[in-house]
Amino acid sequence: MKILLDHCVPRPFAGELLAHEVRTTHEMGWQDESNGKLLGLAAAQFDAFLTVDKNMARQQNIGELPIPVVVLRTHSNSIKALAGHTQSLLSLLNQSLQRRVYVLELPEATTASQRHELEAVS
Repeated sequence: MKILLDHCVPRPFAGELLAHEVRTTHEMGWQDESNGKLLGLAAAQFDAFLTVDKNMARQQNIGELPIPVVVLRTHSNSIKALAGHTQSLLSLLNQSLQRRVYVLELPEATTASQRHELEAVS
């Protein structure tokens, strides 16, 4: 699957998605595009768009998305924080995705104290 990482997802996170072809908005020269235009550009070349921008779902007309959008809900965009989503993200990406927003919450096993530790390390 070809995945586009939003500018708010650090490039090294692509290392968690080894079975997939991953590019960033910066690599594509699209880092300054508005979300609506960015999704349109992404739809022409990618199978899914990955972001941590929790406002993405509210900003877009859900019935008119040109590409599946995966939002990783997390307390920060550090690699360590995002790595908590790897298993559920890989499972999702192995499915046939619809053109809608998929929101992956923090795994329940991540306690408040663990989140605080992750924030301190980030």
